[in-house]
Amino acid sequence: MSLTPSATLRYTAMRLGIFVGCFLVLWGLVHFGVVPSGLGDSNLLWVLLLSIVVSAPLSFVLLRKQRDEMSEQLVVKVDRAKDRLVANQTQEDGV
Repeated sequence: MSLTPSATLRYTAMRLGIFVGCFLVLWGLVHFGVVPSGLGDSNLLWVLLLSIVVSAPLSFVLLRKQRDEMSEQLVVKVDRAKDRLVANQTQEDGV
């Protein structure tokens, strides 16, 4: 087993970090009145939705390298699974 973290885990952690960072910045902006707050008690929901909208394009641009690494890692795993499946099928056909 490899000691390096999987690319999927690293990408997910970084994506979550960008979301949390956006949430904290937007919460501060809403708190100080720079960005309008939600209606009534919907302030938390407003900040969460706004954070999703802001963090998505940031993640798309900033995490391109990590997304490519994750894709390469997944392709290798899928290819190995396909090879095992073919090997199992030929083994069954030979019996």
